Amino acid sequence: MQPIKGVKILIVDDEPNIVQFLELGLQNEGFEVFTAPDGFTAVTLAKQARPHIVILDVMMPGMDGFEVCRMLKKTEHVAIIMLTAKEEVEDRVKGLTLGADDYMVKPFSFEELLARIYARLRNQFPHLFAEVAYGPFRIDDRRKEIRYEDRVLELSPTEYELLSFLVVNHGLVLSKTVILDKVWGYDFGGEDNIVEVYIRSLRDKLSDKEHRIIRTLRGSGYRVDLG
Repeated sequence: MQPIKGVKILIVDDEPNIVQFLELGLQNEGFEVFTAPDGFTAVTLAKQARPHIVILDVMMPGMDGFEVCRMLKKTEHVAIIMLTAKEEVEDRVKGLTLGADDYMVKPFSFEELLARIYARLRNQFPHLFAEVAYGPFRIDDRRKEIRYEDRVLELSPTEYELLSFLVVNHGLVLSKTVILDKVWGYDFGGEDNIVEVYIRSLRDKLSDKEHRIIRTLRGSGYRVDLG
């Protein structure tokens, strides 16, 4: 995996050995690393440093990882990977419910953590990559360009945003309400059938006559299948 410039990671853990191990390893991978020994420090530091990724331990004195997760998800655009004890299934469920994006069970391998960090970056910060591949799609957010099977699609700005959103979230059923909020904005005052109009246009450009790429799930929304 190639290093990505400008990625900031905040490690939050009250165990100095774990913090030092992760800090050195991530710095060697080219990341800018910040550390916090407790939840209060983490919340303050996150507002100042604006990290892309937070590696967050659950069990900490004072403010625990759950509360840190809840507070950060309210105010920051950040991906949170929670660290949990092996036997605590409830911790993992609770963390994901509060908005955590992923979790890892202690002890874990550094290589697996690194893979999960890159997965979160690709999913939530695709603009950091010159080009990201999703099956037959390649999204270049810097150029606002999408290729499908090595063919550049001629897309309007809104079509680009819509198709990017669908592809990045492939496999998930996305309702019209969610699509309108994420692509057109929560204050959009038009009709929700505009989504259908744009979906039809994207299908035409993808030669998706049988709706095998962008599927319609009646009463639920749309889902992109990468095959």
